[in-house]
Amino acid sequence: MKETVVLDAKGLRALAHPVRVQALGLLRRHGPSTATAIAERLGVNSGTASYHLRRLAAAGFVEEDTGRGNARERWWRAVHRVTTLDTSALSEQEPEATLAYLHSVAASYAQRTQRTLDSLQTLPAAWQETFDLSNWPLRLTPEEAGELRTELHAVIARYRKDSAETAARAPAGAERITLITQLLPEPGDGPGREDEPQPEDGPEPEDGPEPEDGPEPEDGPEPQDRPGAPS
Repeated sequence: MKETVVLDAKGLRALAHPVRVQALGLLRRHGPSTATAIAERLGVNSGTASYHLRRLAAAGFVEEDTGRGNARERWWRAVHRVTTLDTSALSEQEPEATLAYLHSVAASYAQRTQRTLDSLQTLPAAWQETFDLSNWPLRLTPEEAGELRTELHAVIARYRKDSAETAARAPAGAERITLITQLLPEPGDGPGREDEPQPEDGPEPEDGPEPEDGPEPEDGPEPQDRPGAPS
């Protein structure tokens, strides 16, 4: 299996569907499988899973495992371990496909988190203590945020990746874990800066002169009775 595939426009369009993102993830995580088995894991029918696997194969993400297949059912395997997306290169060329793909990835991360939460209480105590779901609001420049991302990736790279090869050499007690990083820019959000100048209060309006009382109105003549008025 190859290590990494960098998405181009064709590959991005092929992965811009949540079922394909999840199916590819299952093949990478659990190894070769059939459309029927993948359909059961994803909660779709086997025809839907088979269709999406063929689309992934046409784009070069999966291939048929001819050593396992038979006349009744085909087996599929992933071609690469990791997918890389350069958003700056494709977001202008394929904005809708880029957004659809990122939404699919975010949804798959959320589902994976929910599955872990659902089984958390049944895990051994040692693994329950390693679980982490944290959030740190920071105020950084784009350059500082980029440095933070690079440093995080460098720390993760020091640890053992999960694969069939590393599993055979891993120490006793080693199990698969998933580490998900999300660096979410939120310009304009959060509390205001304390060093920003505050608007100054304007001068209080001056009191004007009190209005003078005018002359009392004079009484007019008493109204006279009109002739012919009924008494």
